[in-house]
Amino acid sequence: SLGRVDVDHAITRKMQLIAEAEQLKPAFMKEVDSHFTEFVNSLAAKSVFLDSSSSASPFPASCSEKELHKAKNLRAPPEHGKIFTARRSLLDELFEVSHIRTIYHMFIALLIVFILSTLLVDFIDEGRLVLGFDLLVFVFGKFPVVFCTWLCMFCATVTVPYKLFVWWAQGYCSSSHRVLRSLFYGTLFTLFQTAGLGFGPTYIAVSYALPPASRFIVILEQVRLVMKAHSFIRENVPRVLSSVKDNVLFLSPPLSGTVPIPRISQYLYFLFAPTLIYRDNYPRNPVIRWGYVATKFAQVLGSLFYAYYIFVRLCIPQFRNSSQETFSLRGLVLCIFNSILPGVLILFLAFFAFLHCWLNAFAEMLRFADRMFYKDWWNSTSYANYYRTWNVVVHDWLYYYAYRDFLWFFGKKFKAAAMLSVFTVSAAVHEYVLIICFGFFYPVLFCLFMCFGMVFNFILNDRRKGPIWNVIMWTSLFLGQGVIICLYSQEWYARQYCPMENPTFLDYLKPRSWSCHMKM
Repeated sequence: SLGRVDVDHAITRKMQLIAEAEQLKPAFMKEVDSHFTEFVNSLAAKSVFLDSSSSASPFPASCSEKELHKAKNLRAPPEHGKIFTARRSLLDELFEVSHIRTIYHMFIALLIVFILSTLLVDFIDEGRLVLGFDLLVFVFGKFPVVFCTWLCMFCATVTVPYKLFVWWAQGYCSSSHRVLRSLFYGTLFTLFQTAGLGFGPTYIAVSYALPPASRFIVILEQVRLVMKAHSFIRENVPRVLSSVKDNVLFLSPPLSGTVPIPRISQYLYFLFAPTLIYRDNYPRNPVIRWGYVATKFAQVLGSLFYAYYIFVRLCIPQFRNSSQETFSLRGLVLCIFNSILPGVLILFLAFFAFLHCWLNAFAEMLRFADRMFYKDWWNSTSYANYYRTWNVVVHDWLYYYAYRDFLWFFGKKFKAAAMLSVFTVSAAVHEYVLIICFGFFYPVLFCLFMCFGMVFNFILNDRRKGPIWNVIMWTSLFLGQGVIICLYSQEWYARQYCPMENPTFLDYLKPRSWSCHMKM
C-alpha cells in the first residue's frame, strides 16, 4: 500500500504456494508414471503385433477350411518372448540424484573405517603395518587351473552346440526320419550338457582341490554356459521347424520371409553378452565409453576388497573359535543376529559388484544397450515381486524356459505345479553351487528356498502393497542372511578343526558342526 510492498505477506504467500506444490508433486508424478507406463506397454504391444503380422502366414493360401480348423485346435506355441530395448540400469539413473549418491558415499566411508580398523589393530598387535592379503590369495588360488578349465568350457560351448544344431538343421528338411534325427542330435546335445559341461568342470574343481572363490568361478561359469547353450537351441529349433515348409535354410544373411541359421559371430556375441536369452540381434549403443568401463571394473575390485575386510573384521573373529564352544540355543541365536550385519553387507556387495558393475562393464564393451539386469527389488512388498526383480537376467531364463515351457507342455491350469518346479530347480542349482564350492553338503539354503521361500511367495504375494509388507520383507531377508552366514561359517570351521581320516559317504552328508565341539 502507498507504494510499499508487504514483505512478510509476500514471503508467507510464497511458502504457501511451495507447500501446495509439494503436496501436488507425488500425485502428479504418480499420474505421469502411470500414463507413461501405459504408453510404453501399448507401444511394445503394437511393435509385437506388427512383427507378427508382417511375417509370413503359417498356412498357405491354398489350405482348406478343414486344415485351418485342425491347426487351430493344436496347442499354440509359447507367446512372443522377451523384448530387448535400449535402457539404462536403474542405479545409473539413481546415482544422478545427489541424495542417492550420498548413500553410495556412506558405503565408501564405511569401507575406509574397516581399512583403518584393520590397519590400527594390526599395528598395535604387530608393531608395524601389515598389508598382506593372505585370505584373498588363498580363496583365489590355483588361478592357472581355473583359466584353463574356463577356456576349455568356453571353446567346447562355442563349437559343440553350434555344430550339432547346424548338422541337424541342414539335413532335417530332406530327412525321411525326422523324429529319429531329432532324437539323435538331441541326445548328443544332452550328453554334452550333462557330461561335458556338467561333470567335467565339477571333477576338475574337486580333484584339483580348488579353493572356494576359484571353485565359484568355475561352477558359476559352468551354470552360465549350460543356460546359454540351452537358450540358443531352444530359440532356434522352433524357427527351423517353422521354416521346413519352405525347404529353405540359409547360412548367409536372411531374405524376406525366411528363417536363417544364425552365424557363428551372432552365437559368439551371445556367449559374451550379459543376457541368457538368445536373439540374432540386440539393441546396440553407438559408442563405447571406456572411462565408464574402467569405473565399473574399479568398483568390482573395490567391492572385492570390501568383502575381504568384512570377513576379516566381522566374520573370522566370530567364527574362528565357535566350533570349540559347547552348543547352546543362546549361542546359536546370538550367532545368527551377529551375522546379520556382515550377511546384509555381503548381499549388497554381491548385487552391486555383479548385477550392476560387472554386467554393465561387459554390456558397455559390447555396446549392449538393454541394461535392465535388475529392477527396484528394494521396494518390493512381496517375495513374488522380489524374485522377479532381484536378478532379471536369471529370472527371464527361468520364466521363459522353465515356467512357460512347463505350462505349454502341461496346460495353463498347472500354474502352481509350474511355480513349484521352478523353485525346485532354482533351489537345487543354488545348493549344487554351494556344495561344490564349500566342499560339504549342508542344505541350509535349499531349506530356506523350499520352505520359507515358497511359503513367503504365497503369503507375501502381489496383493500386499502397504509399506508394512516392505518392512516384513526386509526383516525376513535380514534374518535369512544371518542364518546363512552363521550356519555355513560354523560348518566350514568345524570341518577344519574336526577332520576325518577315512570319511564314509554319510560323513559327507552329516553336518560336522553338530558334533565337532563334543570331540574337542
